[in-house]
Amino acid sequence: MSNPLSKIAAALLALILLFLYPAVEFAQREADFEMLSAYNSLVQFTDAVRNKGYFSPEMYRGFSRDLEMGGNVYDIEIEHRRKKYHPEYGDPADPATFQGRYSVVYDSYYTDRILEVLFPANASGTEAEERLYKLAAGDFVQVTLKPKTRPTSHALADLVYGPGNRSEAGKRITYGGMVLNEDY
Repeated sequence: MSNPLSKIAAALLALILLFLYPAVEFAQREADFEMLSAYNSLVQFTDAVRNKGYFSPEMYRGFSRDLEMGGNVYDIEIEHRRKKYHPEYGDPADPATFQGRYSVVYDSYYTDRILEVLFPANASGTEAEERLYKLAAGDFVQVTLKPKTRPTSHALADLVYGPGNRSEAGKRITYGGMVLNEDY
């Protein structure tokens, strides 16, 4: 007569191998597809901004809608770095001491400021042209997506592999580059 404890352990192992492990793999594959979809939307939105040279409320709403279709909720962070050239002087009070070179300085503007322009508090009196957040050629724009929700694959992986065994890398998706055009 065999040990009943070994039969229970064999049944649990068979259950894990037949059902739980494939469910984890399927959930991880679904999370990868959702991440690729979000990345694709991010690239399209950021490249449109870089090529047009502005953010518009319609562009931002369309981007948010595309992200929502993927099933996850993301926190959208935007950074705009405006390039400025400052002449270098030996004595800043004396223009005759110009040293013949310029230093490049970047002023950074973030999501809150950009959204204030796109969606002002009193939007009824503002025209569509005033609601554009305009960029200049040579500026840099970077958009980052940070997931707010925890994917199902993480919960299942914690169940199978134990908590803390998965890498936390890849939580944020970032894309950006130099503004190429001013099409406004």
